[in-house]
Amino acid sequence: MRRKLRIAYFAHSIRSDWNNGNAHFLRGLLRALGSLGHEAVCFEPASEWSIDNLRKEPQGEESLRQFAAVYPDLTIQTYDAQRLTDRAFWKSSLAAFDVVILHEWNSPALSDTLVDLRRNLKFCLLFHDTHHRASSSPQQISLFNVREFDGILVFGEVLRRVYAERFGIERVWVLHEAADTTVFHPLASTEKTHDLVWVGNWGDEERTREISEYLLQPATQLPDRKIAIYGVRYPDEAIQALHASSVQYGGYLPNLCAPRLYSDARLTVHIPRRQYATSMPGIPTIRVFEALACGIPLISAPWQDSDQLFRPGDLLFAKDGEQMLKMIECLLNHPAKAQQQALNGLETILARHTCRHRAEELTDFISEEILP
Repeated sequence: MRRKLRIAYFAHSIRSDWNNGNAHFLRGLLRALGSLGHEAVCFEPASEWSIDNLRKEPQGEESLRQFAAVYPDLTIQTYDAQRLTDRAFWKSSLAAFDVVILHEWNSPALSDTLVDLRRNLKFCLLFHDTHHRASSSPQQISLFNVREFDGILVFGEVLRRVYAERFGIERVWVLHEAADTTVFHPLASTEKTHDLVWVGNWGDEERTREISEYLLQPATQLPDRKIAIYGVRYPDEAIQALHASSVQYGGYLPNLCAPRLYSDARLTVHIPRRQYATSMPGIPTIRVFEALACGIPLISAPWQDSDQLFRPGDLLFAKDGEQMLKMIECLLNHPAKAQQQALNGLETILARHTCRHRAEELTDFISEEILP
């Protein structure tokens, strides 16, 4: 029987999903921890980059209201910037917690505060990394003084090796992302409004070439198909390129609207950032799990599933733009084949990759490896 835990999770934001894919998984993880009987509280800044940008969007306030309506069970405590290094405040706030988890998208100053507090309080302190900086910019991760943590949670085996070999840390556990199937699941659809949709942000030149090769160039060969892209941080030249390829640009899409979008489309694609396709194989983005959970066929640009998350037939892999075009045409022209692939992917998600699976894995790590 699992020990019931009190867990404090420090996130950049779970209220805002604006260019913040971490919010997707963390919402589901915290909900799943609660469903297992644990007490989970999220601490996040009252004002920060993601939520401040969200509020500038026409849909921003509605997105926040939607989040509050869908996740009324989550406990969120916001704090002002001046509290970041207020040790007395955090000593009082964290006194009753068994576990404190700091996500890497936070300030190193907050990390220093928590490391210092751990010397007086009895909580277990974990660092949670769901980015490529430990590989691409290790000096940034060094600012968090990660060797002082009780352990590291990472979202792929390749990142576990980075912490073990580059930082000399032995206590590193893989905790892959997963789909929140309380929200992401197939929905009935009376009409397919799009042939192909992709939800993804521009990515600071990390996948500009890939978006062109694996989506825009095939789209130019499919002028009669309805293709749409949703996401933020698209510069004017990128939007112009979309329009030139007959691709609709939908702008910011609240993540909680994605299940309906997927259900009303015939297929979607995955275009990983270059770092994950080259030096950090084995780590798909959260949207792969979410799309498959919604029962939509998915074709991916190249990445290596070295962690063996999926089975052959759960999704397709295109080696180049030409093959991507052929696969898109094949699935659009053969609905039965597309439906079978969608069923395969959904089956794997439900069997292995839900947020409840990850909540159980996380609490097992903590109970068996860290806490006495």
